[in-house]
Parts: sequence; C-alpha cells; structure tokens
Amino acid sequence: MELPRKVIVGNDVLNTVGKTCKALGLYPNALVVTGPHTHKVAGKPVVDSLKDSGFNVDCCVVEGADLSSINKIEKKASEVLFNVMLGVGGGRVIDITKYVSAKNRIPFVSVPTSASHDGIASPQVSLKSLKSPVSVKAQTPLAILVDIQVILDSPFRLTISGCGDIIAKFTATRDWLLAHNLKNEYYGDYAANLALMSAKLVAKNANLIHEGSVEGLRIVVEALVSCGVAMSIAGSSRPCSGSEHLFSHALDMIAPNHALHGEQCGVGTIMMAYLHKMNWKKIKSVLKKIGAPTTAEELNVTSEQVVEALTKAHTVNPERYTILGEKGLNREAAFKLAKNTGVI
Repeated sequence: MELPRKVIVGNDVLNTVGKTCKALGLYPNALVVTGPHTHKVAGKPVVDSLKDSGFNVDCCVVEGADLSSINKIEKKASEVLFNVMLGVGGGRVIDITKYVSAKNRIPFVSVPTSASHDGIASPQVSLKSLKSPVSVKAQTPLAILVDIQVILDSPFRLTISGCGDIIAKFTATRDWLLAHNLKNEYYGDYAANLALMSAKLVAKNANLIHEGSVEGLRIVVEALVSCGVAMSIAGSSRPCSGSEHLFSHALDMIAPNHALHGEQCGVGTIMMAYLHKMNWKKIKSVLKKIGAPTTAEELNVTSEQVVEALTKAHTVNPERYTILGEKGLNREAAFKLAKNTGVI
C-alpha cells in the first residue's frame, strides 16, 4: 500500500515546494513538468522555490499528453539522475508526469493548478496516447501540494468537473459491492467508505461550492485527495470508478473532446444511480446546484451519442463488473434510461 507522505493544502504553497521536497529527502536534482499556461501561473514559482532551496532544476514544458510529449519528458528524464519529478499543471500534466516518473522509478510530486479530477492524488493515469480507454496504474504521489489561490484563479468549470468526478463515487462504490456479492471480487470496506464520504461531503456542501468560496474549494480539493488515497488503499481504481466512468470512456470514443471527464461522469452517475435504484433525482439536484451538466445538450453531445455510449459502456473494460452486467444495455433499454432520467 503506497500513500502520500505529505499533503499540503493552503496559501502560498508554491513558494514552499523547495523546502518540502528537501525535507522529504528528494534532493538535489529536480525535473519540473508543466504546460505553456501553467508555467506562468505555477511552474516558474515552483522552479524558483526549488532553486532557492539549492536544487539543480530542469524544466520541461509540454503542449499536451500525446506520445511526443511523453517522449520529450522521457528524454529529459534520462539525461540526469533525478531525485524527484514534479507535475505542475492540470490533469494531463499531472498524469503524464506521474506516468513517466513511475516508468523511470523516480519519486513523483503532484502540484495541481486545478481541481478537475481525482488524478491529482491517485496512483492511476488516464492517457489516450497509451491506447487504453481506461486508467492504468502508475504510482502514488509522494506529496500533494495544493496552492488554494492558484485553484481559485483557475476556470470554475474545472472545479465543477472535479465535483462530478467525486459525485461518481456514489455509483462506483455500489458497483464494487455488486461485483463482490455476485462475482466474489475483493471489496475493501474502508476504501469504499472513504470514497463515499468524499461524495457525501461534496453533496452536503453543494451550495457552498457553487459560491466559489475558499471554504467550498477546500472541501473539493480534500475530497479529491481522499479519493486518491482510497484508490491507493484498494490497490485499484475500484472505489472511484464504476459504470459511470465506463459511460464516460465510451462517450470519449464516440464524441471526443465535447465535455470534461468529470462532467461526463456526473451525467453517467445520474443514469447508473437509476439502474441501482438509488435516489438519482437527489444526485441530479446536487449536480445542478453546483452548476454541473445534467443533460446531453449541456455536455454538447447528441441524444444518439449518449444512447450509443450506454450500449457500448460495458465493453470498455470487460473485466470490471458493474450494474451494466456482462451483456450491457440494448438500444431500447439505453434510450429508455436516458429518457427517464431527463438526460435526453
């Protein structure tokens, strides 16, 4: 079981990154991976903080999470014996750094600039360039360093997406328990309850989160970190990813780049909660309060694309048993599900 050794959520965190990494023994060579925009916002302050603490720092700015970006980071990582790699940016930067650091057995530190999904704290990565529609295991961040002001300054839509990813734990944990009961799959009560608690806290504080307050944002960030820890405890993404994520992955294949991951997972949670005979209307209400999409139109996809994604969701990861079963939904059942929940 790998767990983060340090989690800091607060103000002026970027300026203390160097001291934190040094205290963790990740010294003296550091590779900072960031994006063109996040370099200005957070990458440069992190580089400065590391240099002020005596680190030898290399910085790698990548445009995306494609194979050329992965190769660029791997080339840089092979040039020096790095003691730490820091991902400073959004979900893609965090994932690509986590992946390359794990591959090269270099400790990884997560410095997110948005709260868009639980990848900021989990051992999993989701990279389309790996030709895998689902997440794959990399490594748990040794430290997660979150500067609240940087997250506050990011587009609020990214935080909304993070909330959708957290709300997804309502159905993900139910799917996991179902797989345990029907397929005798390992089920970790502690990990499941930690993920579920995160979803409940976000649901309880939906209005506060919608206001965009510091207090509301801290709840989202801490919930995302807790979800990442739940996956570390479980040894897989099971407590945080179920049928709602399979729907999102299927939608990515059918209608790529129309909506954010967490937004799609939120809509998927509404429909999967309906299948589980949960209070799907309450879940939909929570998402609406936060300002998250609850319909196909709000995801910028068509009714046909939602129905197709529902019929294909069970094929995305056949080894993961969910409420969709082994045969999935036929077109008629998928249309009825989306219609009854008001998604289409």
